[in-house]
Amino acid sequence: MSQTANVPSDAEVARHTRFGKLPERIRLEDTTEGHAATVLDPARDAYNYDEWLVRMCL
Repeated sequence: MSQTANVPSDAEVARHTRFGKLPERIRLEDTTEGHAATVLDPARDAYNYDEWLVRMCL
């Protein structure tokens, strides 16, 4: 049996240096972001739907 079997190669050392530990844990709250789906338009929301009903149906 060879003594070099237990010695890690340069590639194994490089791989362990790069991938040997897990990244830091990220909280779920830090992964999501909330935004309004549309920009609020005051002119659009000023329309009264009941006004049309009163004018056309009476």
